[in-house]
Order: sequence, then structure tokens, then C-alpha cells
Amino acid sequence: MRILFGLIMALGLAGAMPASAKEALALTPGTETAGDGRPVRYEIGAIDVPENRAKPDSRRITVGVLRIKAAKPNGQPPIFLLVGGPGVTMLDTIGDQSPAARRRLGTWLDYSATNDLVIVEQRGYTLRGDMLELRYPAMPLDRPSTVEDDVAVMRRLAREAAAANPGRDLAGYTIAECADDVDAVRRALGYPKIGLMGASFGSQWSFAVLKRHPGTVARALIASAEPLNNGYDMPGHVFAVLQRVAFEAEQDPALRPFLPQGGLIAAARAVRDRFARGPITVDLPEGKVVIGLGDYQQALFAKVINAARWPAFVIDLHRGRYQAWAREVADGRKAGTQSLIGPLIDTATGVTAARLAQLESDPALDMLGRWNFAAYTASAGLWPTADLGDGFRLPVRDETPILFVQGDWDANTPMENLLDLLPWFPNARALIVHRGQHNGPMPLLRDHPDLAAAVLRFLREGEMAGLPSRVEAAPVRFALPSTGG
Repeated sequence: MRILFGLIMALGLAGAMPASAKEALALTPGTETAGDGRPVRYEIGAIDVPENRAKPDSRRITVGVLRIKAAKPNGQPPIFLLVGGPGVTMLDTIGDQSPAARRRLGTWLDYSATNDLVIVEQRGYTLRGDMLELRYPAMPLDRPSTVEDDVAVMRRLAREAAAANPGRDLAGYTIAECADDVDAVRRALGYPKIGLMGASFGSQWSFAVLKRHPGTVARALIASAEPLNNGYDMPGHVFAVLQRVAFEAEQDPALRPFLPQGGLIAAARAVRDRFARGPITVDLPEGKVVIGLGDYQQALFAKVINAARWPAFVIDLHRGRYQAWAREVADGRKAGTQSLIGPLIDTATGVTAARLAQLESDPALDMLGRWNFAAYTASAGLWPTADLGDGFRLPVRDETPILFVQGDWDANTPMENLLDLLPWFPNARALIVHRGQHNGPMPLLRDHPDLAAAVLRFLREGEMAGLPSRVEAAPVRFALPSTGG
């Protein structure tokens, strides 16, 4: 089978790369079939990079790469798609015959109609290299969840991480190194400049590329923005999402007969006060589970991720119907695995002292607690990855053209993240999607196909003229509360 090699070339850049920094990319051609029957011709492989670029004698690792060449090239920069996570792969789409994978291939074809499409995987979680995992212990069912227990578990995992991964230099698994991997692929493929598309962690990864490699990004399409200093969300900003969802739910005629007196936020606070007085015990067929305030704080956030179901959840708990939720709590306390690069990357990216002080004094802590940040901030100094510093985290003026697409019901990356960041990007525009939740740009605009096409046109060609600043997603059909126990 024909192998395509791209060697490091500083095309469009002054000077040559030092020998120790040379990285080779090997791609193999293949063909898949999209859900609509179109052939998808791609190249897949990996780039060989240092595990830790700070060490000249670093071990080499491989990071997966996929490219689909433009069907009708327009001469514009390629689109580099940076996925979310950390700890998500998209290269498992190749060989997957599921309808979802076939649809994704069709989307990739659409992206690559006039521009090359390139997907770079995340080091430490790549099908063409290492898939590093972390195993969480089971948590007891006979006492409620607490932040203190969460912190203790995370600190222990951090202390054990290096010994659990012999032969690996875990200090190299940072978002800065991920950004350098993207630039290595750019150079290996000979692109002077690239376009970026990222959502959630993919947006934070995009900001890291902009910070580490200024002048190499022609334009970017970013959704569900997560700035480098905003990996830990302000509880008040998340609570504002609950308020926006509650306001609309209270206008729903089908839901109105079930609403507690005072409305949904008052009901949510009443349940919070109930758990603050003490935990409850729920009998399940498989045994008893003790649920407390910490479990409720986590659930308030977890449930609003699906806004259509959040009001019914609050109403059920307000009425004392705990069974369905108790089963979820019990399942959530089972042992499990997650990607190791999650805490490695997030704790190294970290947070400024000023923002941490805001987090610790946020007015919504009583409702949502410190779950979003406590375990990582308490264990940050124990993980092998070093803090990347405020100079890396804090934004700087950047004139790269960027189109931001953001949902105002996004609790994972609240829109306040974007509003704080916009002044640093004078050539950026923001498109707020009312009722939009945590998603990529095209899913956020699924109710506006013409607008989605215009957004993609920006990514392909750089044209922003005529784009609105606000649109509405379709009204939500809210689920109704249960009638059982």
C-alpha cells in the first residue's frame, strides 16, 4: 500500500527547525462510505513527536492524524478540526459501520468540499498511539458524596500516576504540547497557515494554538468557548443557565400544572435546604443508598445539560420522588475509568490566583458547591504536569478573524466565558444561539441550515458579512414529571 510521507518543512516560516525537533508524518490512503453512499477518500496515520519537548532526549510517541483532501480546492488554508475532551477520539469513525459514524463521514465530506480537512488526535488518547487511562475506585453507598472525599481520591490518584505509568514522561501531556503537535502536523503537511474549528476543549486547544503559534492561523470557528483561564466554570454563571431554563419552562402550558409554588428556582433551593439539614436514605432493590447535599449539587448541573429534562427532575425531587435519581447516584459511585490526560491537561492549564479567589467566593456555591474545581485545584501540585503559568493562561490581543458560536443555555462552558474574552479579539464576531446548549457550531445551528452554510463559508473563505449576532433554536419540549415514586 502506498505510504505518503510529509517531512518537517518550515514553509512560509523563517529559519529551519533544529534537528531534535524534526517530526515525521506517515499517512496511508483508504476509502470509506458515508451514510448517503458517497465515497470518502482519506489518508490516516500518525506523526512521530517528542513526548516532552522540554527534554532533548525525550522518548518518542505517536499521535493519530487523518486528512481528507479537498474535492475542489479553493486555494484557502485547510480546516484543522480539534475535538473536545480531553480524552476523545474521532479516528474510531474509520471502520465503524454505525449510522452515527456514517453520518459523521458525510459531515467530513461537506467540510472538505473546498478545503483540506485535517484531524489531529490528543496525545495520550490516540488510537494511533497510547490510550492512557485512570481508574477511579468505587465510592461507598452508605454515606453521601462530599467534596472532601472527592479531593482525597484525586490527590491519591495524582500521587500514584507516575508509578502506574512506568517508562512514560507524564509531564509532557499538556495542552501546550497538544498545540505543538498541531503545529508539527501543519509543518509536516506543508501548510503555511491553517483554519481551526473547535468546540469545548477543542476551543481551548484552539486558543493554545493561537497562543503558542501566532501568525499560523488564518481564521477560526469556535463554539462553546473555553478560554485558557476558564477551565473551571464560575458557579454563578452555571446557575444563570438554570435561571434561564427555569424562566422558559415556567411559560410552558404543559408543565405549568406541575410547577411548585414560587417556581422552579425556589423549588430547587427548597430541595437544597432539605439536603443541607441532612442526608436521606433510599431503598433500592439492590440495597440502600445514602444521598446528601453534595449529590444534589452535582445533579443540578448534570441534569441541566439536557435542559428539556431539568425542570421535571427538580419537581420530582421537590415532591420527594427520589427513586430514579437514587439509581443514578448508585451507578455513579461504581468504580470506573476515564482518560488520564483529563487531569494531566486540566491541572497544568490551571487557573490564575485571581480567578480561583472568585471561584472560592462565588455566590452560587451554596447551590452548586465546589465540585467543578476543588479536586483539581487541590491536587494540581501532585500531578506530573507542571503549571503552565499565568502568561500562558491570560488572553492577549489577537487579530485573527474568529467567529464564535455560543448557546446561552450552555452550562458546560457558559456564555460569560465568551463575553469576557471578546474584547481581546478585535476581528471576532459572536453569534449567540438562544436555547443553544453545549455543542459544536453546526449542531447549534441545525435549525438554521442557511446560517450554518454561511458559517461554514466563513471557515472556508473568511467571509463574515451578513451574519447575525443572535438566533433562536427551536423551542424546547419539556419532559413532564413522573407520577410514580
